[in-house]
Amino acid sequence: MSEQIIEPSDIPSRSQLKRENQELRDMGEQLVLLAKSQLEKIILDDFLKAAIKEARRLKNLDARRRQIQYIGKLLRNMDVSDIKYSLDKLNHQSQTFRQHFANLEEWRDRFINEGNDAIEDFVALYPQGDRQQLRNLQRQACREKATNKSSTASEKLFKYIRQLTD
Repeated sequence: MSEQIIEPSDIPSRSQLKRENQELRDMGEQLVLLAKSQLEKIILDDFLKAAIKEARRLKNLDARRRQIQYIGKLLRNMDVSDIKYSLDKLNHQSQTFRQHFANLEEWRDRFINEGNDAIEDFVALYPQGDRQQLRNLQRQACREKATNKSSTASEKLFKYIRQLTD
């Protein structure tokens, strides 16, 4: 019978565990403070949704703090990478948001410059996209670009692809 030897470096320190738990509580508080429309965009399990709804309902600060601690405890038992990514996308200061925004601008420019080829590539990635609406917005944006008018169609195109990707 062989016993597995646990190296001291494999065990996180108490301080490290406290920091990780504090990060999860902070994430829980961010979830509680999100607008309802933003929260609906994040995929959460039913227990977590119910806990967040309860925390929003509470007015007493101590009760709300305890509920946020409970949300942190729920987050400890799940993979939070998708939640963290979604929160970063919603945070306008984050690197993830800027990358997502730059990606959307790149798609818009590809639509205007490449036309149907770019639209087909986009629809392959996002099948919920409406080809006809994308083509109409792309044509309007190309006309505006050719006549040097204001870029309202380009902005509409950007908003539409942003809606599809969020």
